[in-house]
Amino acid sequence: MPKKSERERLADLEARQRKVADDVENARRALRGKYAAIVPELPVETLTEREFREIVDLAIRAGGTASVAALKPLPEIAPNK
Repeated sequence: MPKKSERERLADLEARQRKVADDVENARRALRGKYAAIVPELPVETLTEREFREIVDLAIRAGGTASVAALKPLPEIAPNK
């Protein structure tokens, strides 16, 4: 089998790079969809959309462990149903 030229090798690498990027994006969408499916089970209607976005954004930026640790000490409040 003849050796690939540098141009062919580059084209193959770029094609693989695009495929990996597509795979990453598909995995990201699937994971976000899985998390989004949890939201209908939560009483989010007690929050404004702005509050909800801010809570989620801050929790993501702080990291899951830090966010949970910060919120656990809050007093228990009966959920509004």
